[in-house]
Amino acid sequence: MKAEDIVVTAQGARFMGRVFPCSVGRGGIVAAADKREGDGATPEGEHRLIGMLYNPARMARPADWALPVSHADGWSDDSTDPAYNQMVRRPSGFGHERLWRADPLYDLIVLTDWNWPEGEPGRGSAIFVHTWRRPRFPTAGCVALARADLLWIAPRIKHQTRLIIRR
Repeated sequence: MKAEDIVVTAQGARFMGRVFPCSVGRGGIVAAADKREGDGATPEGEHRLIGMLYNPARMARPADWALPVSHADGWSDDSTDPAYNQMVRRPSGFGHERLWRADPLYDLIVLTDWNWPEGEPGRGSAIFVHTWRRPRFPTAGCVALARADLLWIAPRIKHQTRLIIRR
């Protein structure tokens, strides 16, 4: 592990010498081999950070490599979709999450390489790092932090930064 890695346990996230409270999936942290679509679990392991998305109506670009989302953007969570675990355009004939939301959860999203780029059906779609609903409130499998903490972390992420999830 390196200082630029984000290390997550059920107790919190450590990054660049600081510790941040965070939330993980309602199913807890599970072995990556046991992760399944819809289980609400966060898969342990070392995950590359592959992108950053943000809502331009609610914030300035958090990093020079972050991409804006629009009302038409979604993320496929339907294992029958040929674009499973990929960003998709809405409307879509398959199940997906809206990336432009009325609430602030996805105002800033850090994308990981969980089950990507070739999503294996049923292994679970995206594991994002995003803003939490409220302190320590469980997610559907993602890692969530306070908005202020995520905004502090985002511009400090480097190409080599990994999300390391441990039980």
